[in-house]
Amino acid sequence: MHERDSFPTPLPGSKPKKPLDTVVKMAIGVFIGSFALIWGGMYLSRPDRSIPPYSIGSQEGTAVAIHVPPWTSDGEIETLIERFRKVGRETRNFGSMKVRPTTPDDPTEHYRRLTIYIFSLDAWAEPAMLHKYLTGEDRDVRGGFRRALRGLYELTEAE
Repeated sequence: MHERDSFPTPLPGSKPKKPLDTVVKMAIGVFIGSFALIWGGMYLSRPDRSIPPYSIGSQEGTAVAIHVPPWTSDGEIETLIERFRKVGRETRNFGSMKVRPTTPDDPTEHYRRLTIYIFSLDAWAEPAMLHKYLTGEDRDVRGGFRRALRGLYELTEAE
């Protein structure tokens, strides 16, 4: 019996396989490294999933109107309000929560007072609606504003 070689015999005229060039190895490393860097950046900058998604609809003075999706539950809105309370107690810096300073001229405290109105319907968070509510121009708007309100947070100077 004749035992076969486990390695194929090279064909006549074929060249043995050469190792990869250093430049090719570096290019592969950069390619893989760039994907690792992108993945790491996406992981580190992912949104906070412990609170519902929200967007700042408008801000006028110390009043801020926030829009949350219509399917947001009351419990999730309470969680969002608790997050604002926590930031108010600990740092009073709502910049990370997308709120512009309410007292920008005060160098010591940019957020002395703040009132946050939370709505599911984005029309109520529009700048014109917030302005009409705050000025009291239209009694119907004030009533509708209060009925559409899903959550409220107030930060006072004493808190």
